[in-house]
Amino acid sequence: MNGTAFVTPEARERLAVRFGPEALGWCDRLPALVELLTVRWNLNVLAAGGGGTSRVFRCSRQDDGATVWLKLTPDPEIAALEAEALRAWADVPSVVDLLAQDLTVGALLLADVTPGVPMRQLDWTLPQVAALLRDLRSPALPRGQGSVLRPLADRVDFLFELTGRRLANSGLGNAFDPALLNRSRTAALDLAHGGTAGLVHGDLHPGNVLSGTGLGMVAIDPRPALGDPDFDAVDWVLAGVRTRVELEQRVETLAELVPGQSPDRVLAWCRAVAAAEAASRLCARRDDARTRFLLALADS
Repeated sequence: MNGTAFVTPEARERLAVRFGPEALGWCDRLPALVELLTVRWNLNVLAAGGGGTSRVFRCSRQDDGATVWLKLTPDPEIAALEAEALRAWADVPSVVDLLAQDLTVGALLLADVTPGVPMRQLDWTLPQVAALLRDLRSPALPRGQGSVLRPLADRVDFLFELTGRRLANSGLGNAFDPALLNRSRTAALDLAHGGTAGLVHGDLHPGNVLSGTGLGMVAIDPRPALGDPDFDAVDWVLAGVRTRVELEQRVETLAELVPGQSPDRVLAWCRAVAAAEAASRLCARRDDARTRFLLALADS
């Protein structure tokens, strides 16, 4: 059994915070599951990683040596949501390709992205972001009884619930104004129920977008939903800004480059989610000028 599949204590803790203590049993079973899937899909495991919802393994295919990525999550519904969105974006070059799936065990096999450097490590421009956002708006909405995609309001509600949980676990619950978080949650849910309906990536920040061939960007790790696609612009216009003027300039510039994008709604989304982002930064003990800007934006 490949020792690479064993889950580190740090990763086990992140998964337990996200999914509850039952995720620890999944971690114990993971090496056997990885071995089963690598045999089925003719893979060699080379390295392991992952975030708070999954474990990801860089693999090589035994038949041609190509690099592929095996992704597994304790919650098969998360894999099913991602798979449906990736199938909808199958003809979009700025979204990673889905090669195979086993949704009964929450497993996806994904193509490699070259050179694949996260955009948070690179300089990027708003025209590049606009090209990505235009591509993501292109597919028709999934239809039919087989769809597992849910409304964006469900995703928004979960994000605020998770923020509250993280504040409580960090011991900062009493130090953060609960009324501000509640007002922001209400505003975000109001926005989620309006706007143009489309397929939303749901977690489109510079860490979930990789550098592709040439000057292109390639999105990975969607947390998809059906709702206002303007939601996907928020992390890009907020990235690194510390003044309201700079934020408004970015919002206007990006809206001019993305047909159908509303600058008023993007700015409203920024205000609505700023409290949750500020809370996450405080949980990470990052009480700095950017955190204070986000708190002021949320309270504006």
